[in-house]
Order: sequence, then C-alpha cells, then structure tokens
Amino acid sequence: MDFIMSYYHSFLASMSSFIDSMSSIETYSQIGVIVLIYLLAYFLANRVYKYIPILKEPPSSEANFPIRSVIYRCGKLLFPVFAILLLRISLEFSQLYLQDGWVMQAAFAIAILLLFNSFIGLLIVNPLVAIAFRWVGIPIILFYVLGILDDIIKVLESMSIDLGNIHVSAYGLVRTLIFGSLLFWLGRVSNATGQTIIRKQQSLDFRTREIVAKVFEIGLFFVVILLILQLMGINLTALAVFGGAVGVGLGFGLQTIASNFISGIIIIFDRSISVGDYIELEDGRTGTVTELNMRSTTLETFDGKDIVVPNEKFISSSFTNWTHKNTKQRYRVDFSVAYKTDVRGMVELIKTAVASHPQVLSGPTVPFEERPDCEIDSFGDSGINMFVEFWMEGIDDGRNRVGGDLLLIILETLRDNDIEIPFPQRDIRVVANSEIHEFERKE
Repeated sequence: MDFIMSYYHSFLASMSSFIDSMSSIETYSQIGVIVLIYLLAYFLANRVYKYIPILKEPPSSEANFPIRSVIYRCGKLLFPVFAILLLRISLEFSQLYLQDGWVMQAAFAIAILLLFNSFIGLLIVNPLVAIAFRWVGIPIILFYVLGILDDIIKVLESMSIDLGNIHVSAYGLVRTLIFGSLLFWLGRVSNATGQTIIRKQQSLDFRTREIVAKVFEIGLFFVVILLILQLMGINLTALAVFGGAVGVGLGFGLQTIASNFISGIIIIFDRSISVGDYIELEDGRTGTVTELNMRSTTLETFDGKDIVVPNEKFISSSFTNWTHKNTKQRYRVDFSVAYKTDVRGMVELIKTAVASHPQVLSGPTVPFEERPDCEIDSFGDSGINMFVEFWMEGIDDGRNRVGGDLLLIILETLRDNDIEIPFPQRDIRVVANSEIHEFERKE
C-alpha cells in the first residue's frame, strides 16, 4: 500500500511538472521553432523539386527505368530529411540556451520514426519484409532517441558464454540475426536491381551485358559474405590463413565444383555461349540456352524439357552452336519426280512455291545465294531425285517448324501441275516355253 501511494505521489509530481513546463515561455518558443523548421524544410524541398524534375515526375514505366523509379521514390523523402537535419541543428542549440528542451527532443524522435516508416512504405514492396522492418526497426530507433539503447546493449553483452577462445553473447547473436538478415535482403534486392539495370543498357551488346551482370553478381556475393563475417566478429586475417589450409584439402574433394565454376567464368568471358543460343551437344542432344549459371548451363528442348549441363562439358568436349554468330540457317528438303517431267519448268514452280512461305528468306532484298534453290540431286531407279535449299531465321524445329510445311507445299504444287511422283518400278520379261524347249534340244 505504501508503494502504491508513493508511486501515485510521484506520478502527480511528474504531471504537475509537465503542466508547469507546458505553460512556460520556453515550451511555446520551442513549438514556434518547430513550426518554422517544418515551413523551411517544405520550402527547401519544393526548391529542389523545381530544379530537379526527375524527383517530381514519376517515370512512365518502373520496369524500364528502375534507377529513375528509385530516385523518384527517394525524392519524396526530401521534406522529412530536411526537417530532421534542421531539428538536429536546433536541438544542439537548444541544449546550450534552454534549460529543458524536451519538446525539441520529442519532435526530433517523432520525425525520425515518421521518416523510417515513410522509407519502408516507399521503397519496400514486399509486405512481409515491410512488416519485419517495422517491428524490428521502429523499437531500435525509439530506444536510440530515448537514450536507453546503450543500456540495453550492456545488458545483452552481459548475457554471454565463453567456448574456448570463442566469446558468444546475446548482443552478438541479436546483432548478427538482425543485420545479417538486412544484408542478405539488401544483397538480393541490389543483385536483382543491378542486373536489371545492366541488361537494359542497349549501348552494350547482349553478350557483354551478360558478362557484366555475372561479374556484378559474383562481386556482390563476395562483398555480402565479407560484411556478414565482419559482423559476426570473425577475424578475416585468421580466416585467410585457415582458409588456405582448408582449401588444399577441399580442393581435392570439390575439384569438380571448382572446375565447373572456373569453366563458367571462361564461358562468360570467351563468349562461346550466351542466352538464346541453340546448342547441339556431342551426344546429339539439342536445346536453347535459357540460363547461364556459375556451375551449369540450362538448355530447353522443344518438347519443354530442361537439360542441365555442367560447364566443364563445354570446355572439355566439342559442341555445335548453331546461332553463335548468325541466327540464319540453311536447310534442305528432298523429293523425287518422274523421268518424263519437264525439270526446268518444274524447278521454277518449286522455287516460287517455297518462297511463298513466310519464314523462308526470299525476295529482291535477300542475297541471291540465300534465296530458295531447287536442283537435281541424282538419278534414281524410279525417278529423278531433287532437293530444295532454303534459308530461314532460327532453327527448323519446334515452333519454327518449316521443313514439314515445305514438303506439303511441294506435294500440292506437284499435284496442281500434274507432275508425277514416281513409285518404285521393276521391268519383268516373260520367256516363252517354245524358246526353252528349243534350247534344251540344242543341248
């Protein structure tokens, strides 16, 4: 009962002190300064918007202009940033000339919390990540502005155990968990954004963009790993010595993985393979390159299957890249006609029919050697063996199947012009019985 009464009297004294401070001139002067600060911050933000239009007008497409989109979103934070800077300056002066600057301190704390909340709302799209940031970040900021964060850190530091030479504390675990997760998330976002920006650079050719994107991914990966290790308090110098010793042992066990990793770097830099190329492996399997990783390359076949090929295979074995330097390919289809056919007239009919296909390269703008051509291949037992050569963009398979269409076009053209397609023929001679008997008597 005495404790409750003492707490009640303490609460009344605090409220009385608060009411007295609210009625003091210093409090009203601080409120006036805060209002002036916000007006000045609003004025400065508008001036910046006026001279930097990219901060005022959003881009037409966020996917095509990721950098402009991020700059535009950050521009919305100019007003609270200016307000916090001015409040911080005023807070330093208030501590020199005012006895109690609690109003300025409260305004500064509220401004930081509002800025952090606005930052999450503008720049973090994933709702789960935004909730995690709010639940973790806002209490930390609140403890900091209230001046009790250092005390909490000391308490967490006191909760520790020693495992040999390793010192493990609750503060270290919490710090690693929070900031390690933050670094991991920033790494993923930076990697996705950076690769999108690199691949949008039309001034670079496709293969160069892929090389730069992969180098950026590798560099960012190593930076994030080093920062996490530093955050965990691991001595990187000792780690380098330890890694050298362990690397020798792991090298034998992980030589295949290391070989694929190095092969992936070689493939990227020598530009022998890039996304979109049509590859034929030494064992006859074919597919279009859909993904280039540091360990393997993925080929997608025309029936929807993925072939995962270790990068080492492209270095140690031969393969055919059908579209490495030129996406145009030459193909041929074969057919036969009877010997009585007017071959010269038939050749012109077939050329015209094949050229009518929309995917076959033809017309006056196409070089003569790339136009459809029909020639005699050989003289067969039943007819004349002919073939048609044609050029097309891409590969004659899957969605770009042209050879089957041309065979149908050739068949219809031959039928429409009464040109006979020969069947196997055999000449049989019947010898009369009288001739056989006469032969026997002569014997």
